[in-house]
Amino acid sequence: MTRKISFRDYAIVACGTMIPELNYLKETGFLDAQIIYTAPGLHQVPAELEVQLQRQLKAAKQTAKKIIVVYGGKYCYINTRDSYRTIDTVIDEVREDGYYIARTDVENCLDMLADGRERDNLADGQKVWFCTPGWLKYRDMVFKGWDKANANENFPQYTGGGIMLDPIGFFDEYALDHVEEILAFSDWASIPLEARAVGLERLKEVLISALSEEDRTSRAHQQ
Repeated sequence: MTRKISFRDYAIVACGTMIPELNYLKETGFLDAQIIYTAPGLHQVPAELEVQLQRQLKAAKQTAKKIIVVYGGKYCYINTRDSYRTIDTVIDEVREDGYYIARTDVENCLDMLADGRERDNLADGQKVWFCTPGWLKYRDMVFKGWDKANANENFPQYTGGGIMLDPIGFFDEYALDHVEEILAFSDWASIPLEARAVGLERLKEVLISALSEEDRTSRAHQQ
């Protein structure tokens, strides 16, 4: 018998950048949980990230006793005023007895879709700018406040161009109706952008690893 995992007792609080992938997992039946999103691109505005993340965590606690926070730990939240304040500090401030809250054990959204070794293989020795579908779909929010000068300061260093880690066939479908937008983004960034299929197994395992020990143990014994 195929092993089955359920998230029905959980609420997911996630960065809006991950909407394409998480909604796909929900629509295809893997992720049977309520998903509450913060706005995409809040890594640029840590104060607003704190406000939205804590607000959504409080909302999630109204519907579930177990919560998974789909955020990275190293790059998604950087407090330049207080280097000791991390995203886990922000989460801990709304913890309370009787609730299980776990954060995905990854560095950022890229790490949710492909680990460092896979990204190195895709880069093939080149300096590559990696992104996910959400970075393109919500680019107005992800790059809010950026102008051409900001783009010129950041993107040209990626001499290997840009690679979208695409586990859901987003790029080809998006290009059917938005090819001009993709070309405009590449022109703005001054690098070409292509997609590479990476599959969903990495993201699924990241989510499963965030389950409570009891639920992981139960899954391991299901055959």
